[in-house]
Amino acid sequence: MKSWRSIRCKISELRLDICLVNGQSFRWKQHIEGEWRSVLKGKIWTLKQTESEILYQVHPPEKNNMEKNDSILKDYFQLDVNLEDLYMKWSENDEHFKKLAPSFSGIRNFRQDPVENLFSFICSSNNNIQRISSMVDKLCSHYGRNVGILDDVEYFSFPTVMSLSGNEVEQKLRDLGFGYRAKYINQTAKQIMAKESPDWLISLRGVSYEEAHQALMSLCGVGAKVADCVCMMSLDKHEAIPIDTHVWQIANRDYKLLKSSPTKTLTDKTYREIGDFFRSLWGEYASWAQSVLFSADLKKFNKEAKSPSSKKRTKGKTTDKNEKSPEKRTKLS
Repeated sequence: MKSWRSIRCKISELRLDICLVNGQSFRWKQHIEGEWRSVLKGKIWTLKQTESEILYQVHPPEKNNMEKNDSILKDYFQLDVNLEDLYMKWSENDEHFKKLAPSFSGIRNFRQDPVENLFSFICSSNNNIQRISSMVDKLCSHYGRNVGILDDVEYFSFPTVMSLSGNEVEQKLRDLGFGYRAKYINQTAKQIMAKESPDWLISLRGVSYEEAHQALMSLCGVGAKVADCVCMMSLDKHEAIPIDTHVWQIANRDYKLLKSSPTKTLTDKTYREIGDFFRSLWGEYASWAQSVLFSADLKKFNKEAKSPSSKKRTKGKTTDKNEKSPEKRTKLS
């Protein structure tokens, strides 16, 4: 029997059952009750947790890289950040957050690979979590590298930018049901390949939030929301606040922030106002607090937040390979 490696981490610091499926990353799958599996750093990982530990296996087993694997997981989950302290601070400044906190503890942001993060969220335009996950799986199986087979399931690395930049990629992705997103993925890959450095994306970790956000929005199909998702989930910009339907409704319903009706178009000005409000309210790690409220607003967590072992299901849409790009709306994707 394969042994499990342990990292000390209280469940109040990380809830795998919420964080792995709340729309940050789209590749973690619960293969059996209480165990999640995905590819990270070119390896197959299986995770589970107790009240005080994260337990993991790397496949195939590695005896000589245990400390390195610990570091990979700690960095991915940003375990150097004390979440309980942040919750206390946010609760002191925000009564609404204080009410939600007991049922939604342990929600933290990941530090993902920028390439996987960017192209995954290009797939998120006008989409739901289940359908995004399906598209990301197709990207990996068609353009990624095979990293192994475990329990009769084949696993792949996320594609490189180069592999997504080929002239045939757009049509292939359309045939696979990506719709207008096929062009966005292919054109963005070509734009990045044309940069002076192949490490251009990850280099944005070293610039300001404003500069990184603006640089990302120069890419095809990347609007304010996707740029903020990448800033907050892979570029260390903890002040980034992606404004989507959920966050817009939260701002209206729970904070009475907007005077206009939530059914109207979200303008660039309103987008900035909502982000600035939450940055002022929550401080340096505003995006982390936003993730807590976002998770609490997802229907699949409303009745299950207090039970880490609860099963979750998300309804999906039928994929239409001829789906058209949305028109006459603010570029938030």
